[in-house]
Formats: sequence, C-alpha cells, structure tokens
Amino acid sequence: MSGGDSLRPGFSFDSPGRTITEADIVNFAGLSGDFNRIHVDDAYARRTRFGQRIAHGLLVLSVMSGLTTQAAGYRAIEHRVVALVDLNCRFPKPTFIGDSLFVRITVESVVPSRKPGVSEVVFRREAINQRDEVVVVADFRMWMKDEEALG
Repeated sequence: MSGGDSLRPGFSFDSPGRTITEADIVNFAGLSGDFNRIHVDDAYARRTRFGQRIAHGLLVLSVMSGLTTQAAGYRAIEHRVVALVDLNCRFPKPTFIGDSLFVRITVESVVPSRKPGVSEVVFRREAINQRDEVVVVADFRMWMKDEEALG
C-alpha cells in the first residue's frame, strides 16, 4: 500500500447509528431458527442475570456489518474489497431491546498477501451503545486491493 493510502493502521471512522428493536429479535429468531429463551421468552429472561431479553450476538454482528457498509469511510474504500477471509469476535456486554448502536471501524494492520496487488487488512469493528459501552468487538481480516493495483 502506498504511503498516502487511507488504509493505514490507526485510520478510523464511525458508522451511522441504529436502534435494536423487538421486531429485529423476533425476525432474526425466525430467520436463524435460534429461539433460545434468553432472546424470545420475557418471563424466562427476567430471571436471568440480565433481567430482560437480550439480542442475539449474531444479530448484533450482522447489524454491525450493515452499519459498516453505510459509513462514508467504508463507501470510500469498498471498491477495494476482494474478500472477507477471517472473523474473530467477542461479546463483552449484552445488547437490549431499545439499545442504539453505532460502529467504530479502525484499521489494525496491513500486510501484503501472497496475491499480487492485494493486502490483508484487519479492521477492528466495535459496536458501541448509547451508554458508550462496547457490546461487540470483531476483527475482520479482509483482502483489499492495493492502491497501485486499482490502475
């Protein structure tokens, strides 16, 4: 990647926000087949350590992906995306119905790959709620076209 490239470690941008609704949880349960009681059974969820229903982790991860693609910072580089090659994530806090999230995206590393004109870029994505709590941390390792390869 060239020196003036926007894909350098430390480059960061934020997505727009979105509120997680009960409809999101119900629809995701239907789509995925994940009807775990912590997500869909209010009486059960009230007796858990969370005291209420929580969103599916994979729902929040999916929303993170969508919010990222809506960010101006991503739209400026999306023409360079070749493929997602690895994903590591963790869920340090729950997401509740009514939580509003945005995603902070930061370039963690850039390493030339074996494919000519392509680098492996690790993007750290953090879903942050209205209480300024990080609810999901995910490292997306992607192949990205080098600036010089765009021609």
